[in-house]
Amino acid sequence: MDMTERLLALVAPVIAEHDVELYDLELAGGTLRLTIDRPGGVDLEAIGSVTRAVSRLIDEHDPIPGGFTLEVTSPGLERALRTPEHFAKAVGETVNLKTRAGVEGDRRLKGTIEAADDTGVTVVPEGSDEPRTLTYDQIERARTVFDWGPTPKPGTRRPSPSAEKKKAAKP
Repeated sequence: MDMTERLLALVAPVIAEHDVELYDLELAGGTLRLTIDRPGGVDLEAIGSVTRAVSRLIDEHDPIPGGFTLEVTSPGLERALRTPEHFAKAVGETVNLKTRAGVEGDRRLKGTIEAADDTGVTVVPEGSDEPRTLTYDQIERARTVFDWGPTPKPGTRRPSPSAEKKKAAKP
């Protein structure tokens, strides 16, 4: 059992007690990053309580040799996709993908996840009807895309709050 698996076995029950799910666990460069989520998202109270509980647990069991930083966070609007479960939950969503060097086709693509299983994912690239199937080991990184809405027309600015108040005050 590697370090990540040992940490997962240690912290998963404590995280579940806080009515959140462990979205991801990453140990890299002296940082233990726990990404937590729940339907409707997590708030600062949930992040704080999980941070305190996991910090006490790690202090008690000391599973990581040397110093490290504990970081507890939410996956955010544009979430990283690293496991088959992440891809399966994102079916129907728009994603940005970057393939590993040497994989046939464009290295970067943006499209909608059509299907995902234990071995790979099928994405329909924007502007194409031709789906592209990739195995997970062919993907260097992937992230969901949040649509921020229409962009303002070039040359237009949003009015300042004071200008809005003046406009509203005029009869």
